[in-house]
Amino acid sequence: MHPVATPVLSRASWVACLWVALLAAPPVQAQSALNSGDALVEKREMKAWLVRIQEAANKRSYQGTVIVSSGATVASSRISHYCEGRNQFERIDALDGQPRHVVRQNEQVHTVWPEHRVAMVEQRDQMSSFPGLLQAGGEHVTDFYDLKFTGQERVAGREANVLMLRAKDGHRYGYRLWADKSTGLLLRTEVLADSGTVLESSAFSEVAVGTHPPLESLLQPIRRLEGYRISHPALVPVRLEDEGWRLTSGVPGFRQVSCIKRPADSPLRPSRSAEQPRLQAVYSDGLTYVSVFIEPFRAERHTRPMQAAIGATQTLMRRKGEWWITVMGDVPAPTLRRFAASLEHTP
Repeated sequence: MHPVATPVLSRASWVACLWVALLAAPPVQAQSALNSGDALVEKREMKAWLVRIQEAANKRSYQGTVIVSSGATVASSRISHYCEGRNQFERIDALDGQPRHVVRQNEQVHTVWPEHRVAMVEQRDQMSSFPGLLQAGGEHVTDFYDLKFTGQERVAGREANVLMLRAKDGHRYGYRLWADKSTGLLLRTEVLADSGTVLESSAFSEVAVGTHPPLESLLQPIRRLEGYRISHPALVPVRLEDEGWRLTSGVPGFRQVSCIKRPADSPLRPSRSAEQPRLQAVYSDGLTYVSVFIEPFRAERHTRPMQAAIGATQTLMRRKGEWWITVMGDVPAPTLRRFAASLEHTP
């Protein structure tokens, strides 16, 4: 759920192959548990409910306004998602700050900054942020979280089932979910600390499900890019071990789902010098990611170690020999420190 780059995986294909037998209808036993009140759900029913939420995000058409609150920051965006057979189209327009449009056609994603006349084209997995839920490795979620029904509420004018995902250990946060009763679409989510404090929330302030926006209106931001500087970041798949690195001890539940080399600069701030690409290894527990970035140490840029938090997103930066390590994720700070401490260079 954090904003770092996601691995190139086809989540829709994975979900379809693994859980198709569970999607014919809402799980009956889980609905019975809901009707009986505050009750834990067994693993099989838990998987079915979570996949139903994910399938709604991927397979249904909807339009709405999303409000994200993270720490002292509040941001809003307009999202339009359209399905046509096996094809998915999505447009997200930032409503705060500088204008930005994100247009997705299946796994190809265009990010357009009109004020800078810059566009970036890259490949990403199909749904890794709200109202999506499951990430790569989602089949293991039930090993590290418990699901509990806590009632029913209205969100954005729609009736929703309220679900609590409680972490079984201190390596990850918990989540409160509001899933639309009739479709399963995630209407609201909160990331929770052990104390129950809400660290981050995402919610539709208004939403229409089953709408079919004109396809041309979704693709409009990428139809006229004459005069734009278009960036195609070279993301090269690699093996962490082949690059001279390894984790001496992992964090329970987190599995490596990708490892790539990516450019050190950004589309809005292209570097004039040829900098060595960054190495990025991504780990997931099925609900959230941790990204580990490795790059050569540069004294003029990497001035001091740092640890910071914005909402649920923790960031840790430190030097390790001749390298600079950045670890980022929506996990407790000790989890990041464990990743950083177990990273070892093997020249």
